[in-house]
Amino acid sequence: MNSKKSSQLLQQLIFVGPSALCFLVIVVVPFLLGLYYSFTDWNGVSRHAGWVGFRNYIHIFTEDPAFLNSFWFTVKFTVLGVILTNVLGFILAYVLTRSLLTRNALRTVFFVPHVIGGLLLGFIWQFIFVKGFSSVGAATGLSFFKLPWLGTEATAFWAVVIVFVWQNAGYLMVIYISSLNNVPKSLIEAAQIDGASRGQVLRKITVPLVMPAVTVCLFLAISWSFKLFDLNLSLTKGGPFKSTESVALNIYNEAFNISRFGMGSAKAIIFFIVVALISILQVRATKRKEVEV
Repeated sequence: MNSKKSSQLLQQLIFVGPSALCFLVIVVVPFLLGLYYSFTDWNGVSRHAGWVGFRNYIHIFTEDPAFLNSFWFTVKFTVLGVILTNVLGFILAYVLTRSLLTRNALRTVFFVPHVIGGLLLGFIWQFIFVKGFSSVGAATGLSFFKLPWLGTEATAFWAVVIVFVWQNAGYLMVIYISSLNNVPKSLIEAAQIDGASRGQVLRKITVPLVMPAVTVCLFLAISWSFKLFDLNLSLTKGGPFKSTESVALNIYNEAFNISRFGMGSAKAIIFFIVVALISILQVRATKRKEVEV
């Protein structure tokens, strides 16, 4: 009996041990160190990190309007980004599960933007907004292309939203396509025989049966939106006047540009708690609406 338990333990160590060790070193230990540094005034260079208790957290909520502004921007961006990305992803999936000759090519075209890195994508769209749109506006006279897309607070906000949705809708489309293909055709055919319209089939049958995919897609979109960094850095750098500075970019500037790692760690811990709570509530809310065939 002991030898059997020892054999099982050895197998677990062999197969699970390396990944568990990597998770411990790469995730758990840095998180605990960040939690510790959030209660210090460490500057990232000196060997000494003075203990300051909750002073960093109090300063964030009482004397750091830039962080609160970046948080408000991130919340607004997340709401729009999550809704638009999922709606567009579902529409694309719904259309591309129809009998179209070019549907495989179109799936590839819509998925490709997600493969491009955020930094590179930001620089590409920066060129499009500044040079491409102005050229199109001069040639066509359309006011839409003449807008200072990265020059004002309102247009810069929408520029970030547009690029984010364009980048990630294709990825969610793939998840929705997989879920739509698993909807039993017999249920749809039975509803159509009973006289249900296409809209009724969509609302009453298709959407409830793809709720597991909705749960996953909402979770991914919320995570991507809140963690917006590379796209934000390369496209607007948080401008103009820090009006499009995300929380992740604010934390980066606090830690690496101002060299206040203790304050940056405190902001990161607050950020982690908020995102974790929102993600848990979202998963629970959408899980309740899932149905089984």
